[in-house]
Amino acid sequence: MTRRDLSEMFLLSAFWGVSFLLIKWSGEAFPPLWVALLRSFFGALVLLLALRLGRHTLPPLRLWRPLLLVALFNNVIPWTFFAWGEQTVSSNIAAIINATTPLFALLIGLGLRERGLRGAQMAGVMLGLGGVALTVSGGLGGGHATPFGVLILALASLGYAVATTIAKRTLSGLNPVGLATTQLALSSALLLPLALLGAQPAAPDARAWGSVIFLGVVGSGLAYLLYYGLLARVSPTQVTAVTYALPVWGLGWGALAGESLGLWSLLGVAVVLSGLALINLPARPRPAPA
Repeated sequence: MTRRDLSEMFLLSAFWGVSFLLIKWSGEAFPPLWVALLRSFFGALVLLLALRLGRHTLPPLRLWRPLLLVALFNNVIPWTFFAWGEQTVSSNIAAIINATTPLFALLIGLGLRERGLRGAQMAGVMLGLGGVALTVSGGLGGGHATPFGVLILALASLGYAVATTIAKRTLSGLNPVGLATTQLALSSALLLPLALLGAQPAAPDARAWGSVIFLGVVGSGLAYLLYYGLLARVSPTQVTAVTYALPVWGLGWGALAGESLGLWSLLGVAVVLSGLALINLPARPRPAPA
């Protein structure tokens, strides 16, 4: 892995890590559907520009069903639900709950019998879920979370895992920039009528506008470009390591914004990261037959 790869992984983790705080600030003036819509729209503009400049290709029309499902489960539902859940949950706890995504993905793969579950992975799942439980209990006890908000955020993370499963089964081999552009364009189209029919923004101030624009341009558009650029140069396992940094970034950005976190929640972060590390341990090679 080159110095450039490490720098881009650091930037990607920072962009995704700050997204939880930006969602919180955006939601102070924009209803959840509007946060998701504007994030999709501004992200799509960035990707459309990259698509044209890089002469990338769009996915074939025959794949419209899985493309629609991925846009629904990877953008429409989770981005709306994160904005909704963070109305009653602090951004740093939301970042930690987001770490359940790889746990859900592993369990979905197990349920579909796409993979087996090694002992280390089972221990990792149990540790990860236990760490999230510690974090949530600390947040509930400290008044930084509500049970309903935690449930909404967990469903959002489940949506990411469902989208990953669908994409792996139906959209492999497509141009990544074209795929991401289509995904955010479809997400914008699905969200627009819902946002127009629902609650409307209440006089957004400069911070709310700046947060939602940065969330779309940097946290979505540029982040997708960094992510897919890294995938073209390094292994998926190495890129997945970004997941480990997101709870830490969430804590850091939240602390800078004045959010507090109790001892139990901090302990939960350490347990979650330990669980993720176990899940991603490479399998031991089987001994050759004598």
